[in-house]
Amino acid sequence: MALTIGLVGKPNVGKSTFFSAATAAKAEVANYPFTTIDPNKGVTYVRTPCPHVALGVTCTPGNAPCDDGTRLVPIELIDVAGLVPDAHKGKGLGVKFLDDLRQASALIHVVDLAGATDAEGNPVDAGTHDPEEDIAFLEREIDHWLAGILGDKWERTAKAILASGGKTGRAIAERLSGLGVKESHVSAALTEAGVDREKPQLWSEEDLVKVATGIRRRSKPILIAGNKADQADPETVGRIERACEARRLLFVPCSAESELALRNGAKAGVLDYTPGDKSFDITSDKLSDKQKQALEYVRSHVLGPYGGTGVTGAVKAAAYDLLDLITAFPVEDEHKYTDKQGRVLPDAFMVPRGTTAKEFAFKVHTELGERFIRAVDAKTRRVVGADHEVQDGDVIRIVADA
Repeated sequence: MALTIGLVGKPNVGKSTFFSAATAAKAEVANYPFTTIDPNKGVTYVRTPCPHVALGVTCTPGNAPCDDGTRLVPIELIDVAGLVPDAHKGKGLGVKFLDDLRQASALIHVVDLAGATDAEGNPVDAGTHDPEEDIAFLEREIDHWLAGILGDKWERTAKAILASGGKTGRAIAERLSGLGVKESHVSAALTEAGVDREKPQLWSEEDLVKVATGIRRRSKPILIAGNKADQADPETVGRIERACEARRLLFVPCSAESELALRNGAKAGVLDYTPGDKSFDITSDKLSDKQKQALEYVRSHVLGPYGGTGVTGAVKAAAYDLLDLITAFPVEDEHKYTDKQGRVLPDAFMVPRGTTAKEFAFKVHTELGERFIRAVDAKTRRVVGADHEVQDGDVIRIVADA
C-alpha cells in the first residue's frame, strides 16, 4: 500500500468506530479506555473520476476498483492505541502508540466534539470536557516524542554534524528517516525554529522541541475529525472549527456511528447508500419503527446539517487537501490505454502535486525511473520530458530504455 494514514486520538472518542465505518473492517469497540491495544489495519478508499468515461473506453481496473465512472483509490488506514497526556514519557500505552505511527504520511485526529470524555478517555457528562484541549495535547505529545528521538545522544549527533561541515538538515533527516522525514521537512523546520544551524551543540531542549514541531507539521500533518458532531452544541462545533483554523489545521465534523449504521444498512440490503453520499433511500419495508426513527435522526441531525457523515470526507480531505495528492494512470499503450496484459487503465497512483514525469516513473517501478527516456500524455498524444509535471487525472505512458 503506497499511502498510509494514521487514525489517532485519546481513548474512547470513536476512533475504532471511525475505522470500522471507513474500512468495513471489524475493530473492537467499547465504552472504556484502551479498547484498542494492537493497531487495527484496513483499507479505505478515496473517490476520483475514472478517465475511461471521457476517453470512451471500458476500463478493466487492477489496484483501484471503478464504480460507475468513479475510481476508488485505496489507502491504508491504521487505528492505533489511544493517546493520553504524557504518553511520550510512557504513560498509558505511551511510546507504543507513537511507534505505530512511524510510516503514516498524515494523521486524522478523532476528537469528541460532545465533550463526553475526559483527558484520560473516561466517560463524563456531555459538555464537561473542552475538545480544544485534546487538539493541543496530541500535538504536544507527538512533538515531544519526536524531540526525544532526535535528542537521544544529541551531543554525539551534534559532533557528527560539525565534522561533516555543518550539514544539519541532512544529518537530522537521516536520523529520522525511519519516520518518513525528508531533508526538505527538516530544512523548513530549522528556518521556522530560528535555531543556529552552524552550532547544533548549543541547542537547548526547547530548541529541539521547536525543531520537532516544525518537522511534525510537515512530515505528519494533522486533520481534525470532529466526531459526535450531532451530539455537540453548534456553538462548540463552530468554536472548534475556528480554533483549528487558527492552528492551521483542517477540520471536518463527522458522525462515525451514523456512517457505520448506513454502511451496515446498505450491506444488509435495506438501504440504498454509497459512502460519501449526502442522502440515502430506504429500500425495505422490514425495518422496525425504532430503526426508521434512528435513520431519520441521521438524516435530520447529520446528513442535513453537514452534507454527509464526514467519515469519507475526512479521508478524502486528508489525501487531497492535507497531503495535496493527485491521481494519475500509467499505461503501456497510449492509443488503447492498456498495460502489457491488455488491461485498460488498470492502475491508479496517488502522487504529490508537482510530481514530474520521471518521478512518476519511479513511483510506478524503480526500473522505469532508472531507464526513463521520455513520457507521453496519452490524452493529447503529446511527448513530454522528464521535468513535465503530471496533472490530476493524467494518463501517462513511460518510455524507457530497453
